[in-house]
Amino acid sequence: MQLPLLKEVLSAMNIKMLECEEYEADDIIGTIAKKAESEGLEPVIITGDKDELQLATDRTKVVITKKGVSEFEIYDRQAMIDKYGFTPRQFIDYKGLMGDQSDNIPGIPGVGEKTASKLMLEYGSVENVLEHADELKGKMAEKVKNGAEMARMSKRLATIVTDVPINIDFDEFRAEEPDHDKLVEVYVKLEFNSFLKKMGAGQGTQKTAEFEALDVEEIMISTADGFEGLKNDIKQAGFAVMKVFGDNNHIERPVITGISLLVNNKYYYVNCKEEDIACSFVSLMNEAAPMIIGHDLKADYYMLKCYGLEKCISAFDTAVAQYVLDPGRSNYSMNAMSQEYFRETIESEKDFAAGSGQIGMFSDDRSQEYSKYGLKWCALCAQMMVLQKDMLAEQKLERVFSEAELPLIEVMADMEYRGFAVDRQALEKAGNDIGTRVNELTRQIHEYAGEEFNIKSPQQLGPVLFEKLGLKAGKRTKKGYSTNAETLEKIKDDHPIVPLIMEYRMLTKLNSTYVEGLSACIKEDGRIHTHFNQTITATGRISSTDPNLQNIPIRKELGRELRKVFLPKKGFKFIDADYSQIELRLMAHMSGDEKMIDAFKEKKDIHRSTASIVFEVPYDEVTSELRRQAKAVNFGIIYGISDFGLSEDTGLDFQTAKKHKEDYFLKYSKIKEYIDNTVKKAKEDGFVTTLYNRVRPIPELSSSNFMLRSFGERVAMNAPIQGTAADIMKIAMINIFNRLKEEKLESKLLIQVHDEVLLEVKDSEIDRVKEIVSSEMANAASLSVELESEVNVGDTWFDAH
Repeated sequence: MQLPLLKEVLSAMNIKMLECEEYEADDIIGTIAKKAESEGLEPVIITGDKDELQLATDRTKVVITKKGVSEFEIYDRQAMIDKYGFTPRQFIDYKGLMGDQSDNIPGIPGVGEKTASKLMLEYGSVENVLEHADELKGKMAEKVKNGAEMARMSKRLATIVTDVPINIDFDEFRAEEPDHDKLVEVYVKLEFNSFLKKMGAGQGTQKTAEFEALDVEEIMISTADGFEGLKNDIKQAGFAVMKVFGDNNHIERPVITGISLLVNNKYYYVNCKEEDIACSFVSLMNEAAPMIIGHDLKADYYMLKCYGLEKCISAFDTAVAQYVLDPGRSNYSMNAMSQEYFRETIESEKDFAAGSGQIGMFSDDRSQEYSKYGLKWCALCAQMMVLQKDMLAEQKLERVFSEAELPLIEVMADMEYRGFAVDRQALEKAGNDIGTRVNELTRQIHEYAGEEFNIKSPQQLGPVLFEKLGLKAGKRTKKGYSTNAETLEKIKDDHPIVPLIMEYRMLTKLNSTYVEGLSACIKEDGRIHTHFNQTITATGRISSTDPNLQNIPIRKELGRELRKVFLPKKGFKFIDADYSQIELRLMAHMSGDEKMIDAFKEKKDIHRSTASIVFEVPYDEVTSELRRQAKAVNFGIIYGISDFGLSEDTGLDFQTAKKHKEDYFLKYSKIKEYIDNTVKKAKEDGFVTTLYNRVRPIPELSSSNFMLRSFGERVAMNAPIQGTAADIMKIAMINIFNRLKEEKLESKLLIQVHDEVLLEVKDSEIDRVKEIVSSEMANAASLSVELESEVNVGDTWFDAH
């Protein structure tokens, strides 16, 4: 995946690249060096790879780098003889004898560096060593004789080709000035911020726009009764650019240090040196209810909600807008984006908060610094918004931004603020239950192994499995046998110890990640306030961190049990609503396949219906096994599963799985047509879109690597469906949230997990909230098949699901 990016950087640097199919880089380097010598040049090869030493001559020097490029050794022909006792060309024979694991050169088994060096000094070549094998002593003679073919093959593998059929014109290699504009563009995309600073981004580079430092009236508010002017300006303008500074710590209540506001031609900095100043500001916001422009507003809203903010009306969020415009990037910070749009540097909020000296973040002495920093932040935000609005309109992304993303900011901030009540005793009991089971698994594993060892250590586990118990080993790493999940999955039926090890790993991770992890995240109010992330996944799905409540492994019994520790507050219950087969419904709608559409319209069991159609069995005679296979095919098709993958999932042999897939596409021809057309268009465009026109770039489709292209094709098949499901869920959440507010209900949304939402509902409001949730989830989108959800009530999250 790195190669296309490397080529892009080198192209922007105007550095010549050479490549030739079926030849390695070493071969091209050797060919260049040989041709350079023939033209009277003195080549210097700089590398960390000792294979290149064979290319050293009286004219060609090989520089072997160490520790990056801070240390190096220079070799020509004589230096090689001085160091090794033989010539550079003989270095090939040396590699042929001892091999090189990193290059998959086997060498003679049992012959290492010292032995290979000794043999070379005595015999001078692989051929001579083999010819005089009878003269060798003891086991060495046996090793050489048995490894003769390996040695010959290894020598061939180690030999660098110096006559690659490639045109070389050294005039094209002359140093040129980089294309600065292009290079800055690439560096910004790859987030190479230190390189941008070294370039002095902004000097001689093409900006998206010119940043204008604002000349505005600056007003400092430092008392709780000093808001009259700000209140009047906000009411008159109706909107403000805002940035809240503080410690957004979810364990303690956030401490707000200051708030920057740009309102028309005035700039206000609210110095929140005392808590009542922040509270007064929030009262003003609740009364004036301005439309807010900002960058990562969710963090700002969360902090203000902790001080009583009730109304959050988002006019624009530059971080979220950039996510919609470019969902593949990993950094939506103001620092990175200001470089991209204006070639303007602004210190990251974290670095600025730390300060350059010993002055702490919460020192009153920094109010002037914060004010200046906040003014630049707001100015960048306001000017960036103008550019992004045009880009959203040009790319037809206004709908997904305005309907699915912008209103969601308040919903997520509110869910973070509400948090999740946790039963500490139940959590402790779950930890004890897991601990008891882990101890029992440890005893059983040690019993099967016949010895005690550290089950968590791959270095100790590998020899037990693959040497002592004789199980079939997978790939080896430099540190020994691989014992990863993929390896264990392949041998889980070969010995009873393997499933126990897999369960042991799952439970120890469950305990450390969730039992211990959740305990550490319980706030003073007895609730867990997870962070919801809106700009992480390229598919459009929401994620959660610190802690991740979306990844509790509910397919495992003890994982499901963990949901019992989450409780509603007194007088409330949980309502859990889960979309029923939303991705299959979207597949039916987006492909227009009548058979699947009819099955949903007739309220049939979709997997039984698929089994009936594909396997040509009457609907009422479909067995549970046939339904299971049909279910695997249904979901496999959505995720672009391979024939081999389907075989693995169903337990069927490869040919049977392949036929099932072929039969599926024969019977559901519209689905096959839809998938083929989607992949074809994705290859042409480089991206796919959802029904709401959310864009998902797929650069892998243009990769020269077959595996990467195949991955890109699977993404192209699934992303429009998964992304549309994410859009619909977001719209449903927004509508539920707004209905609860409009009807002044005390019930609140708490969390969203993929196709599921959970609400904390007042006992007296249960029936009404069930109606609202069912209605809003069903009407979040208008499709050719109905959207359905299963709505349940419970005293714990476990009971409600």
